[in-house]
Amino acid sequence: MLKAIVFLVPLAAMAADPAGFGVWKASELKGMETKLSPKAKADAQKVSGEGLAKYDNHSLSLSHREGSGIAELHKKVADIFVIESGEATIVVGGTIPNPKDTAPGEVRGPKVQGGSKHMVSAGDVVHIPANTPHQMLLDPGKQVTYFVIKVTEAK
Repeated sequence: MLKAIVFLVPLAAMAADPAGFGVWKASELKGMETKLSPKAKADAQKVSGEGLAKYDNHSLSLSHREGSGIAELHKKVADIFVIESGEATIVVGGTIPNPKDTAPGEVRGPKVQGGSKHMVSAGDVVHIPANTPHQMLLDPGKQVTYFVIKVTEAK
């Protein structure tokens, strides 16, 4: 029995992670946040992001925002935000006046009109279904960093 245990221990140590597995440690994400802040200040929308991974039907990224965003609608992509730090207001639903197609399946506009507002802060999780207008608003001097998971609808 002891020989079997001694033989199995090295096999367990040699096991590799399955394809597609990923871990992003809190310290790594915090380091990325520090790098994204100066980039956000230089961007006209005051936002910067770092792609983390892309898979068949979803992608992961980290975003840092120091100003309000424009209205967005992803026709076939749901957004999941995990707020890492800071606070913002998410406007969801309603309509986008003067919408413009900016890429296949992507619509942008100046604002969301008639949507509901939700305050979010560190630790909160937000799910925005595909084909739903949404916008992130920040009060002056505020900032927010959030983990973004984009999930493409099944075909």
